[in-house]
Amino acid sequence: MPRRIRRRIRGRFHHNCFKPCGMRKTEVDFETLTPDEIEAIRLADFEALYQEDAANEMEVSRPTFGRILNSARKKIAKALILGKAIEIQN
Repeated sequence: MPRRIRRRIRGRFHHNCFKPCGMRKTEVDFETLTPDEIEAIRLADFEALYQEDAANEMEVSRPTFGRILNSARKKIAKALILGKAIEIQN
């Protein structure tokens, strides 16, 4: 069983779902981002922090931060390319 380590999540996200225009929510598949993944995207891409600094903010190691960020980016790319909705887990 994987360990669950509590990580520091500071971002407040007011939307929990983004979907392609012109499609009903029932017509699309979803990619779900975890709070860790959305925070990693916020720190690395929105705040433009280096991975080492962002990892310190989240209180994780730099390699762990890199894995979280790669997972988030892969899910976002998959959603954009395949026309899936992006859901943010609470």
